[in-house]
Amino acid sequence: MGRRSDHSREELEALIVAEGHRLLAETGYARFSAREVAKRIGYSIGTIYNVFADLDRLMMAINGRTFEMWAAFLRERLAAADGDRIEALVQGYFRFAGENRNLWMAIYDHRLPPGTPLPLNEDEERRKLTIIVIHELATALPGVSDDAVERLARSLIATVHGHCTYALNGTFELMGETDPLGLALARVREAMGAA
Repeated sequence: MGRRSDHSREELEALIVAEGHRLLAETGYARFSAREVAKRIGYSIGTIYNVFADLDRLMMAINGRTFEMWAAFLRERLAAADGDRIEALVQGYFRFAGENRNLWMAIYDHRLPPGTPLPLNEDEERRKLTIIVIHELATALPGVSDDAVERLARSLIATVHGHCTYALNGTFELMGETDPLGLALARVREAMGAA
């Protein structure tokens, strides 16, 4: 494929991330290919790596887009909640993961090499989700210290994530569990009650 120069670097970055995001949603992380992204946008693989340097940076950008979508989705669910906001949050977690399975799983399937820190902008993007949970917990638990709420938020995210993963990968079904969402919500309520 010949060289193209139809786009500025910023436009190329946006084009690559958008198409990479579409491809990842279709194929999942295991079958994702930067070469296929290049083919779909009509540029060479070298262009992808000129913009993103390596596959890890490309995946972080694509996963960052998923985090943006996820945070927006949860905010919309909370805005529409006419009752129990914690329940809306847990349901929103499950629903986003179920409706965006490949994108959601890619967040956890892609790992940086050991000892490589997450770039600050990516860490901030991921933290937005935690901040949503912290805010809802602080509102629901007004007498609990900020530090305790933040620690509880991290623990509850892990709890809900584990239940959601087992629901999506079929493990709960193999165990005969028919209400993973209900189980996750019960564990969240128990932990909040203990707090």
